[in-house]
Amino acid sequence: MKHNIDPKVDCVFKALLGKEENSNLLVHFLNAVLGAELSEPIVSVVIINPYNDKEFLDDKLTIVDVKANDQSGRIYQIEVQLAYYSDLPARMVYTWGDIYCKQLQSGSDFANLKPTYSIWLMGKNAIKDDDKYVHAYKLRDEAGKLLTDHGGIWLLELEKFSAAHVENEQERWLQFFKTGNSLNDDHELPDWMNTQEMRQAMGTLRQFSEKDKNYFAYQARQNYLRQQMSVYGELDAVKVREQEALAREQQVVAERDAIAAERDAVALREQKTALREQQALEEIEKLKALLAEKNS
Repeated sequence: MKHNIDPKVDCVFKALLGKEENSNLLVHFLNAVLGAELSEPIVSVVIINPYNDKEFLDDKLTIVDVKANDQSGRIYQIEVQLAYYSDLPARMVYTWGDIYCKQLQSGSDFANLKPTYSIWLMGKNAIKDDDKYVHAYKLRDEAGKLLTDHGGIWLLELEKFSAAHVENEQERWLQFFKTGNSLNDDHELPDWMNTQEMRQAMGTLRQFSEKDKNYFAYQARQNYLRQQMSVYGELDAVKVREQEALAREQQVVAERDAIAAERDAVALREQKTALREQQALEEIEKLKALLAEKNS
């Protein structure tokens, strides 16, 4: 290979899993990630938005996720996300909900709804408070009981993933996406790459490496993604500063309210003291009047 290629760059990712001639790779990937979740293995898929060389090379490939149906009608959406930003979880839920809802046409019955699975391959960690690299989010109650088995959202966090030895197909794919930019089949590949699927995946990377037009487009997309990550970082930094400024403002308001409340409390105490003094003076005047009456 003339150039090493990162399979996480979205156009490469979509070519790997969204090309019709690579549909067997998509089947293999989905079974590797969701196998324990599915009532039956995926045998075949129909890619809803297949990768198109012309779209990528001429139109900059603005849509870079992969959507597919399997033989049972279940729906899958797979997306790679190199940057993390604060609004991303909302985008994930919205995307899943949008795909799930669009199944129903006017007059359709809810019984026609099929399970929908969104898989997000994360270049940066989304969950900061644990070391798990796979998270499955489904509709369930506080005891873990499912409301419905209609899919959910899966996060695969590559930064957290580490395997001294690849033990299963899920780990094989995660290892490929994490370290793929260092793989070059001109040299001996690691043992875990010695499968039909991984050799086929390397063939897709080679297409981006060897064809100048593809490689230049890949570089352009990579540069765009770097800029995008920088923008996301700046936007989140602005949000943090805004939140800190709001917190300071709220603290100032709280302190001002506390001072006002203390001032009101002091005024109330002064009023009560003045009232007691007035009452005491009135009692003294009454006593003086009684003494004067008695002495007269």
